Amino acid sequence: MGNVQAVIDLPEQLYLSLSASGLTKERIASESRKLLALKCFRERVLSLGRSAELSGLSKWDFIQFLSDNNVPVVDHEEEELAREFETAERLGERLKK
Repeated sequence: MGNVQAVIDLPEQLYLSLSASGLTKERIASESRKLLALKCFRERVLSLGRSAELSGLSKWDFIQFLSDNNVPVVDHEEEELAREFETAERLGERLKK
């Protein structure tokens, strides 16, 4: 399957401000992809692997990017964690027998 190109329009003055601070069109596109991937991962729209793919980073580099932006890689709901702990406790009891 091919690629689909998504384009963002920036007002010229905004682009000139960004480029004056060293941001090229390529860098703006790259940073936009990474931030979109972060948002999609945080909101559980995409998996870790698919978010990494969107970002253009390796999975490990994307995990580091998430960490740098205070986004947890593993974020279980409270109920999920309670079930996991209950399961671990039951398994621990079985191992003691």
